[in-house]
Amino acid sequence: MIDYIYITDNDSLREAVNTLSRSQAVAFDLEADSMYHYQERVCLIQMAQNGRIWVIDPLEIDDMEPLRDLFADASVEKIFHGADYDIRSLYRDFRIEISNLFDTELASRFLGVSQTGLANILSARFDVFVEKKYQKKDWSKRPLPPEMLAYAAGDVVYLHALTDLLKAELKEAGREKWVREECRLLTQVRPAEKNNDPLFLRFQGAGRMDRRSLAVLEAVLQVRDRMARKRDRPVFKIMGSRTIRGIVSEKPVTLADLKKSRVMSDKQIAMYANEVLAAVKNAMDLSPEDLPAYPRIKKPAPDPRLSHRIKALKSWRETIADSLDIPAGQLINNLQIAAIATVNPRDKTALLNIDGIKAWQVKAFGDAFLAVLTGKV
Repeated sequence: MIDYIYITDNDSLREAVNTLSRSQAVAFDLEADSMYHYQERVCLIQMAQNGRIWVIDPLEIDDMEPLRDLFADASVEKIFHGADYDIRSLYRDFRIEISNLFDTELASRFLGVSQTGLANILSARFDVFVEKKYQKKDWSKRPLPPEMLAYAAGDVVYLHALTDLLKAELKEAGREKWVREECRLLTQVRPAEKNNDPLFLRFQGAGRMDRRSLAVLEAVLQVRDRMARKRDRPVFKIMGSRTIRGIVSEKPVTLADLKKSRVMSDKQIAMYANEVLAAVKNAMDLSPEDLPAYPRIKKPAPDPRLSHRIKALKSWRETIADSLDIPAGQLINNLQIAAIATVNPRDKTALLNIDGIKAWQVKAFGDAFLAVLTGKV
């Protein structure tokens, strides 16, 4: 079993941070409880340095300020694998901001690795098998058994060695600065802000529904959200998307209608039928002028010259991506291509000023972008 130090009090956290703050690099990972609660929380923070591992329990610790200081310290490199979710979660729960990030998953993508999950990479790089049986467990339960803590600690064991390999390969490929810029930009991501927008805007397929169906959908989604909050469960464990689509399609307003539709299980009917039926009925009773409408952005008439520039940039991208053996979207994504084609810049300064375009892209491929736009490639 992996050796680790389990930290559950403020003094031990300060002591660990004092040790880690003198390091050049620290590897991190998180465990959360998104599968089990309405509002997910960070339940463990794993840290590794010089062969030592600390497992921080933020559910037991009152003061996370020392950890905020460590993450903000630009002199200490923070190693993550797939940092996007972790960065958002740390900011949401503790207002932690990260300086000096190296993301091994992102780096692997820039080296053309297709299967970038940590288990796949550790298997390919170190012939290590990663046990996944605790991956979907409830990490908010206390006390956590030693085998779960050891599993969590295992996620950071190889990140330093992996980082050394990836940096050497990035340097040889001339892509080290590309990844550095991407990592710096990644540290700026934040969790989505809560707002009063209709819930149907986040429901797949809502844009294809008529206005009456949208009203039913919104009403049922609001019921699901209230029930999930009340029971402290993830919304998908109250009703899944397939069940909700069925309710919207059938629009039952009586218990007999609901049972006949067979879109909800007997257990769901027993628990939620009254609220669902009331919501559907209210939506069905709305006057036509009160029905919600899905927001549409009126697209301008297609410009054949713009379409030609987009096609030319995509064709160039495929050729270069193949020669570099990295995914085309990693080199430059479709939104960036559309932005470049729309602005149609004439020099690299104008190219760099386009929202979303990275400095490394302009330095490495700016001349090529401009040549494609002017028909010289």
